Amino acid sequence: MRSWPVPQVPSLPAAGLPSPGGRLRLYDTGTGSLRPTEPGDTARMYVCGITPYDATHLGHANTYLAFDLVNRVWRDLGHTVHYVQNATDVDDPLLERARQTGEDWRALAEREIELFREDMTALRILPPDQYIGAVEAIPLIVRMVERLRGKGATYEVEDDLYFPIDSDPEFGGVSRLTREQMAPLFAERGGDPGREGKKDPLDALLWMAQRPGEPGWDSPFGTGRPGWHVECSAISVEYLGMGFDVEGGGSDLAFPHHEMGASHAQTATGERPHARSYVHAGMVGLDGEKMSKSLGNLVFVSKLRREGTDPMAIRLALLAHHYRSDWEWTAADLADASARLERWRAAAARPSGPAAGPVAERVRAHLAEDLDARSALEEIDRWAAEPGGDTDAPGRIAALADALLGVAL
Repeated sequence: MRSWPVPQVPSLPAAGLPSPGGRLRLYDTGTGSLRPTEPGDTARMYVCGITPYDATHLGHANTYLAFDLVNRVWRDLGHTVHYVQNATDVDDPLLERARQTGEDWRALAEREIELFREDMTALRILPPDQYIGAVEAIPLIVRMVERLRGKGATYEVEDDLYFPIDSDPEFGGVSRLTREQMAPLFAERGGDPGREGKKDPLDALLWMAQRPGEPGWDSPFGTGRPGWHVECSAISVEYLGMGFDVEGGGSDLAFPHHEMGASHAQTATGERPHARSYVHAGMVGLDGEKMSKSLGNLVFVSKLRREGTDPMAIRLALLAHHYRSDWEWTAADLADASARLERWRAAAARPSGPAAGPVAERVRAHLAEDLDARSALEEIDRWAAEPGGDTDAPGRIAALADALLGVAL
C-alpha cells in the first residue's frame, strides 16, 4: 500500500544530552512508569492505523502526531527510524458502513485511506516506511495463524478459529487490567465474550469463516478473513521482528488490541517481548464525550482544511495538550493555536532575535521527557516575545520548530 510523501525536515546542529544518556523517555503502559527508550542505531516503531470508513478526525490526528514526535526526537538524537503502520482495510465496521451506504467496501476503504494520506501530508506527519493494508497482509496473517495452530494455540467454534488466552502465561501484562476490568472493555471494543462454544469469554478471534455477502480469502482454515488483533501481530513481526522499541496507538487500544496482539506474537514465535514499550495517546472529546465514529461526534481534519484552517494551526492546537492526557476540543483551542502561529511567524520573519541555542536545548529537554510538547511551545513563545540581536536566530528557531515540532513557519 502506498504511503504519503516525506516532508522536508531541516537539519539541526547536533543534539546535546536532553535526557540522561541522550535518550527519549516515554510512559510505558506495560510497566506503568516512565522508561528510557534504548534503541540501537535503528529505532523500531509500530503504530496501529485506521479502519478506513471515516477518516481523519482529531482523535486520529492527535495519536499520529504523538508518534510523529517520537519519530522526530529519535532522529534528532541520531537514530535511523524504521516505522511501520497498518490500515485495517477489511473489518466489521468497514463492511457495515459499506452496507449502510450501498458502496463497495473496497472503494470506501480506498477513498478514506486517500483522505487520510492527504491529511497526514497537510499536518507534516512523517510517513511510515511500510504502510500495510490488512488485505495485502493476508498471506502474513495466515502464516502466523498456522504457527499458532502448530503450537496448539487455536481451537474452533463452528467454522471460526480462536486463540485461547491461557496459551500466554503473561496475558494481561500489557494493559495491567484485571479480568473484571477486561470483560466490559472486550465487549465494548469488538470482542464477543458471550459467544457460545468459547473456552474463555476473552478468547480472541483469529480467523472468521466467510459470511454470506462478505469477502473471503482461501486459507488452510477455510475461506474467510482475519480477526483484528492478529493483523497487527503478523505485520509488526514481519517488518520489525520481535522486541521492537515502541508499539503505539490510542489509549483505547491497550486492551484488547495490544494485549491480544502481544500474546499472539509471543505465543507464535516463542519469543518475548513483542514490543519493549507500549505507548498510548489520550482521547480527544467533544461535547462531553470521547470523539468516536460510533458516537458520530467528530471534528474532521479535512473539513477544517476545507474551511481554510491552516494545518499548522491544527497541529499547534493538538501539541498544546500533553499526548497522554484526555481533553475536550473547543473552538478556543483553534483560535489560540492560530494566534500562536501568527506570533511565531512574525517573530521568525524579524531580522534578529534572542540566541537560538539555549532555546533549542530546552525544547529538546522537554520533548525527551515524555514528549512534553506544551512546555516546548512555551519556550518558543518566550523567545518570540523577547528582543535580541542575533541575526541567525530567527532562521534557527524556524528550523527548530519544523524539525522537532513539525510546525512549518
